[in-house]
Amino acid sequence: MRQLLTVLSAVVLFAYPFAVYFGIDKYGLSMVGILLFAAMGVRLLSVQRTQLQELKYVARITAITGMSLVGLGILFKQHGWLTFYPVIVNLCMLVVFASSLKQPQTIIERLARLQEPNLPPSGVNYTRKITVVWCLFFIFNGLAALYTCFQPLKVWTLYNGLISYLLAGSLFAIEWVARQFIRKDHQTK
Repeated sequence: MRQLLTVLSAVVLFAYPFAVYFGIDKYGLSMVGILLFAAMGVRLLSVQRTQLQELKYVARITAITGMSLVGLGILFKQHGWLTFYPVIVNLCMLVVFASSLKQPQTIIERLARLQEPNLPPSGVNYTRKITVVWCLFFIFNGLAALYTCFQPLKVWTLYNGLISYLLAGSLFAIEWVARQFIRKDHQTK
């Protein structure tokens, strides 16, 4: 049952922009707010299974902040509060990724070592560079999300519910393809 609730909360949070855009018109801010508040509450409670401490931190902070924004939206009867959630998520991710650059292992290196414990020095250098790339992405994406908070809800939903996911997915896919070429190149040397 706990896993089902975790999956459902993840789906609701992934669809957050659409829940805000379509849900408020159809069901009202209070009903959508209660659903989002509950999904973030479940996320907050289920975060214990995450292996990396930094990701637990991000999940907790974003859940608490999201619950606060939803609460403010309901309290003041203004959906605009809800639009700042993607900004907070990007800011939290930026803090986690950027702060890991000051540590011996970046967060991406730690994730890579879950699959490849004996990561070679070239892999360590690569993960550090990719961490910088993701930091730049979170800066750009967070600023774009902030800009859309002051645009019509359609624009906010289009960017935060589609374009930002496509950009993140594209970056992930490009990085994965590049990694395969780099691995192959290092294996032939």
